[in-house]
Amino acid sequence: MTAATSSGAAATGGLAGHLDGFVRAVREAGIPVGISQAVDAAEILTVVDLLEREQLRHGLAAVLLQRAAQRPAYDVLFDLWWPLADRPAVDPPDGDGGPGDDDPASTLDLPDGHGDEGDLARRMREELARLLLDGDDEALRRFARQAVDLLGRAPASPSGQSYFGYRVMRALSPDTLVAQLLAGLLADGGRGGLAEQVARQTVRERLAAFRAAVDAEVRRRAAAERGRERVARSAVRPLADQVDFLRAQQADLAELRRTVAPLARRLAVRLSARRRMGRVGRLDFRRTVRASLGTGGVPVVTHHRPRKVHKPELVVLCDVSGSVAGFSHFTLMLTQALREHFSGVRAFAFVDATDEVTRFFRPGADVSDAVARIGREADVVAFDGHSDYGNALEVFADRWPSAVGPKTSLLVLGDGRTNYRQPGLPVLADLVKRARSAHWLNPEPRRLWGSGDSAADRYGDVIDMVECRNATQLADFVTTL
Repeated sequence: MTAATSSGAAATGGLAGHLDGFVRAVREAGIPVGISQAVDAAEILTVVDLLEREQLRHGLAAVLLQRAAQRPAYDVLFDLWWPLADRPAVDPPDGDGGPGDDDPASTLDLPDGHGDEGDLARRMREELARLLLDGDDEALRRFARQAVDLLGRAPASPSGQSYFGYRVMRALSPDTLVAQLLAGLLADGGRGGLAEQVARQTVRERLAAFRAAVDAEVRRRAAAERGRERVARSAVRPLADQVDFLRAQQADLAELRRTVAPLARRLAVRLSARRRMGRVGRLDFRRTVRASLGTGGVPVVTHHRPRKVHKPELVVLCDVSGSVAGFSHFTLMLTQALREHFSGVRAFAFVDATDEVTRFFRPGADVSDAVARIGREADVVAFDGHSDYGNALEVFADRWPSAVGPKTSLLVLGDGRTNYRQPGLPVLADLVKRARSAHWLNPEPRRLWGSGDSAADRYGDVIDMVECRNATQLADFVTTL
């Protein structure tokens, strides 16, 4: 084997190992990647130009991702495993010049960082405005790399050099360039109309691209200091189906809504199937007797009249107290989705009192509006506004005694924290006894049940208590129901 062949084989092996590490990181981020997809990713390396970074990014995404919601996490990992490297100049000087050189003045004509800091920021701000007007994505990413090196560096610490994106943004203040950029994009076209709307959208997209490039460069430098795996654990946001309901933010709710809708449909199907399998129609005496003639009058096989299967009925009890604000938004979202698949869905919200909130969930109603109306109009607070499961259950049983019956599925959603008040176990046990099925979805980890003022462990003795902290666990609950 020649030296060139040996070197090529080593490079190929190194690239394969690097791709394997990247695929593992994608899988650890919660994106399912099978063996066949990993093989396809290896094939991508043979058909794309590896020097064209964006081509590689999109090629690997095409074979590794299944949903658009997975793309943000993927992009962060791609930037960590396949960082941007400066290409050498046309006539690189002898010595250290070459791909990956971190010299901040190697690609753009910028100050070397030894002059006045204010003058440096001013000149870089002018360069940024020019690049944003040109719209050259590659040049903008390289400028972001230089800006981090020149402006994002914090005072050295014993643990090493640190860089921060907010220092770059504070020095350059790109948001204050909007008026200048609009004037440059519109030129003599004038303000107003479709042209200005398009220009404003273009400015927003280019500013967002610059921020993303700065963040990616900061992560790259942090990864070089502390390791890619460690940075990935803190930089990659959980996927929507892995976000804890108690910590869900507004940006997660839209994706959660898309996740919850099919789960609600599957839940309705599961409950309907259990009802069909659990009960049969009334005995058809005439058909049974006729069939017994073939066995000497012995009714070996019995026949039953077909029973008309209705959509299951559902009663949902939702804790909407402040301690589970994020979870209550999800539970009301689930309630809205379930209304499409159950013949009779009745929703009840409670804090230390209970009120029926079904009226807020008409078809097409926005969940955020429903949550706001519940806070304003629903009678869910009787005393101090702190959770009181015992009183809430008693109010529900007294005011709506016929809400739960033999055809009803009962679904309770809450953390079971009673503020050291009576938990109302006898009332809950009676409701469970009267219902056809009953389940409690708890957003807290199982290890916390029974700690402090939590009565979840005692509630679990009378009702099926299920840990449900995210959409993945909700899917598991529906699957195993």
